[in-house]
Amino acid sequence: MDNRILIKMKNGGLGRLINIIQTLFVSLLRIWSIPIVLMLSVASGFTTYYGMSFFITPWIALIITIAIQSIMVICSVEIAGIHWTANRTRYLSVLLSLLIAVTASVSFSYFKFYQISERDSIRINRLNQVRTDVGQYLQKIMAIKGEVLVEQRSELDKLGKEVAQAYFGTHPEIVESYKRQVGEGPFYKHYKQQLEEKKEQFKTFESELLKLDTLINQTSINLELLDKDPQEAHEGYQNLLLGLQAIQIQFNQQVAKFHDSLPAAPRLMPYSEYIQGIKPSFAMWSGFSLFALTCAAMVDFFTVLLSYRLEFTAPGPLTEQEEELVFECLRQFTEFRINENDALEMVIEKTEIERARKYVDWPRMFAVGLLLSRGFMRKIDNRTVEFAPTLYPLIAEKMSDKLQQIKMRSKSATETTGAGDHQND
Repeated sequence: MDNRILIKMKNGGLGRLINIIQTLFVSLLRIWSIPIVLMLSVASGFTTYYGMSFFITPWIALIITIAIQSIMVICSVEIAGIHWTANRTRYLSVLLSLLIAVTASVSFSYFKFYQISERDSIRINRLNQVRTDVGQYLQKIMAIKGEVLVEQRSELDKLGKEVAQAYFGTHPEIVESYKRQVGEGPFYKHYKQQLEEKKEQFKTFESELLKLDTLINQTSINLELLDKDPQEAHEGYQNLLLGLQAIQIQFNQQVAKFHDSLPAAPRLMPYSEYIQGIKPSFAMWSGFSLFALTCAAMVDFFTVLLSYRLEFTAPGPLTEQEEELVFECLRQFTEFRINENDALEMVIEKTEIERARKYVDWPRMFAVGLLLSRGFMRKIDNRTVEFAPTLYPLIAEKMSDKLQQIKMRSKSATETTGAGDHQND
């Protein structure tokens, strides 16, 4: 530890120790803010690059992403040291650059967060779409199958009635000479044969429909299995496609001769498309997600906020000679006040008396320019500047050293006067 700090701790006691610890803690927080800003910038850069790489060449997207993140951090730090009244053009240019960079970063980061937040929703929508298409097709099949069964049973009942009429000789197509004759005549045998053939056809048709029902039940089971993880549902999805194809062939073969208009089977997406992730596109803005936009904006907001709160633009500390020069030159200014930012504000223009005396103020103006360039001061307008937080400890240390020197000279003068009085006695 520096000897000066040890001396101050010894002289200042507990209060000095607490002040040093507090200063060290605040300094550590400021230092810790730097890696946090860098990590946030990297995180924001990753999401920005991810979204941008789907629209332009990846290496170009990487360069633009680095530029965007650099502009965000640099402009956030720079705007903290600019006052609106000092330089409106510079303030607006920095603010506009920051807004453009943030807008670009949030816009392309939105695609990544949208992909993360809406991934399950997209999978569920695809599953529901498949279920809806297949379900509607199966419902149409079942409805047509029911209609055909009712129609075939009606024809079977009609033939049964015609057989009974032929047996009792009451069939309308029987000639007058054979009417009212009960028995198994040629008309009865004719209709009896048609009835038997119809029953055999109906029995065969029913057996084929039972196979169709089995396929429909199995397809329904495969449809329910799609609710599993898409990576594990490959076999079920393929079975669903094959089962749907088998249902279409079986149904068309059996029902086409009884029904004219048959429903078309749905064209399901291939399995690769079913499990495919979301590719960023501008269509994501049509299905706007407030959560995704909030997450994207939150990362950039924290990056800008912490960069702004760093309030540190000095490229390096002042040397001992520069500290001494700055302290001596600042002592030559006379107009100070505490402004609305709770900062010490100083007028850098010559006073009327100095103008009358033709005072040469370039040394102290040089000191002000040095502090402004190093970030230890901030320009408020053309005639006033304010102290940055990094300047107060430097001035306080110099003032403390000056007070110690004054005390030491006073003590030496007192001892010298006391020694002279003692010799006179």
